[in-house]
Amino acid sequence: MATVEMTFTPLPAHVRTARLVATAVARRSGVAEQLLDEVRLAVGEACSRAVEVHQKHCPDEPVRVALTGVDKRFEVVVTNTAANDDGVEWPAISDLGADGQGLPGELGLAVIAGLADDVQVSRTGDGLSIRMSWPSEA
Repeated sequence: MATVEMTFTPLPAHVRTARLVATAVARRSGVAEQLLDEVRLAVGEACSRAVEVHQKHCPDEPVRVALTGVDKRFEVVVTNTAANDDGVEWPAISDLGADGQGLPGELGLAVIAGLADDVQVSRTGDGLSIRMSWPSEA
């Protein structure tokens, strides 16, 4: 399956659309029905955080989402392009405690880590990228 890319104005109302699109693409990519709620919630959390950061630092820049189904994996990458990213350094997944507890700024990542099969957070040139994936049958 080809990559589906979308960008949206950083408004909370658009997060719902991103969740709906992610769920539809996940279903089409062969993600098991029982995992679709996890996809929806994780994408919503990542997009909500990106919207919050964009509204503070770059309200005219869109939030970017890429959805790909390949090699029996469904992958979502949510990228914010806020230069400052509110000064919060999110830790690597392995740095979170076994219970997922951390500082308040890490809570969203802990939620995402609990929902997605695999999560990677990386700094981009001017923002933050959250890559999440789940197994798929397609």
